[in-house]
Amino acid sequence: MNLTERARQIIERILYITIASVGEDGLPWNTPVYSSFDERYTFFWVSSPESQHSKNIKANPDVFLVIYDSTVAEGTGEGVYIKAKAYEMSDESEITKALMSAYGRKNKEPRSAHDFLGNNPHRVYKAIPEKVWMNTDEKIEGHHVDKRVEIEL
Repeated sequence: MNLTERARQIIERILYITIASVGEDGLPWNTPVYSSFDERYTFFWVSSPESQHSKNIKANPDVFLVIYDSTVAEGTGEGVYIKAKAYEMSDESEITKALMSAYGRKNKEPRSAHDFLGNNPHRVYKAIPEKVWMNTDEKIEGHHVDKRVEIEL
């Protein structure tokens, strides 16, 4: 199986992504969130705009996502690494589509986009990939070395 196929399998199976963002103070912040995605592998999640990662995204949309398959045996894990731009969504039709993706992944009826606009406490966010990598398992003089290879989703 090639790396692109393996990356797609991991994305489809793993429900949580880790979002790395940077605050206005320059400090890094990692946050795991339940996510979904569309056919172009744009990722969606719901968060409070008061959460640290949401504040960071508002100040700086550059994020790094990791979807790591930690369900496998030690030393055999694989991950998908994604450089992306993240945004709070405000268009009602876009939010509706994102919610269909998110709730469809849970086999539930989606909530209304109105629940994520106005004075409501949560928003829908999206991350649009710019570059994607998979890690590979290589040996150098008998030692395991973790390397990343750029792929296309």
